[in-house]
Amino acid sequence: MKKPVYLDYAATAPVDPAVADEMIKYLTPDGTFGNPASRSHGFGWQAEAAVESARQQVASLIHADPREIVWTSGATESDNLAIKGAVAGKRDAHVITSAIEHKAVLDTCHWLETQGVSVTWLQPGADGRISVDQVTGALRENTVLVSLMLVNNELGCVTDIASVGAELRQRGVLFHVDAAQAAGKLPVDVSAMPVDLLSLSGHKVYGPKGIGALYVRRSPDVRIEAQIHGGGHERGMRSGTLATHQIVGMGKAFALAEVGLAEESARLEHLRSAFLAGLEGLDGVSLNGSREHRVPGIVNLSFDGVDAESLMLGLRELAVSSGSACASATIEPSYVLRGIGLSDAEAHRALRFSMGRFTTPEEVSFASSQIVDVVTRLRAVR
Repeated sequence: MKKPVYLDYAATAPVDPAVADEMIKYLTPDGTFGNPASRSHGFGWQAEAAVESARQQVASLIHADPREIVWTSGATESDNLAIKGAVAGKRDAHVITSAIEHKAVLDTCHWLETQGVSVTWLQPGADGRISVDQVTGALRENTVLVSLMLVNNELGCVTDIASVGAELRQRGVLFHVDAAQAAGKLPVDVSAMPVDLLSLSGHKVYGPKGIGALYVRRSPDVRIEAQIHGGGHERGMRSGTLATHQIVGMGKAFALAEVGLAEESARLEHLRSAFLAGLEGLDGVSLNGSREHRVPGIVNLSFDGVDAESLMLGLRELAVSSGSACASATIEPSYVLRGIGLSDAEAHRALRFSMGRFTTPEEVSFASSQIVDVVTRLRAVR
């Protein structure tokens, strides 16, 4: 068994070998290395065909039209493009989001406030979820956008996006959803939800880093203003030479995710159950977030009497996280955990364990036994 055992899939996932094999075909002189925007020769035509094939693969996973997929550098850029692009040019605009969104949404909305945009910050329940009533209760005549994540990256809890989307569609308010942690983990259908803008990431779905996409609904037509200007690529919504190899990698990753979605979800549910069963002999362990409305691969736990920093130092043979990878350099307690009502002390005792495609039952068993041993030892020396 390879050590340390990787249990931080929510931060990033390794590239699937099948994805890496596909990507290499679009890099070297004997491959399809052309610029997809070069339409005067075969090298460009072949690259463009590869890009459009990948666009279809990404669209298929979320049941979208390929023409609704806009390539970006990742979910962070997708969030920025969706939120800033939807609000741009609208005077006296009002935006609704939650206090436990990813930093890509939070910081974008904080920036909007400096530009005169009014933002309502909804507080989730103890289960980490935002209710439909909270959203509708915060709507104003000048509300132009609501932005909520489908799966929380620290808790793994799932928001009822379909119900929120139905209410907002009736009222003509744009709805943006960050689905970086949801794609490939649970069924996503942009028509059934419904949503207007949806952010996707490549590296959370066993594709490469540095590539993502934004779903932009065509019917009814959603207009967003570009945030990166240049050659007018991606139907004028996002300029820049397309990274063919990364796009092909994301497409392949999404195609694999679509084929194995049900099987992988069931396997992760089994691993999660085994992991928690291995901790049953340990007192003072509490689950953070919803027990019912969640994805199987993310488990956030607090351990009474043990701070997360000491626990992580003791768990040298496990790669785990105390929260979002984007906030892991800070010693501040997780804003997500504080957002669901935990005290600073309680938040400092929490760790996130996230499993994925390459996690084995042996690794899960090893991890739970290590946690029991280290927590027991740390409590004994308090």
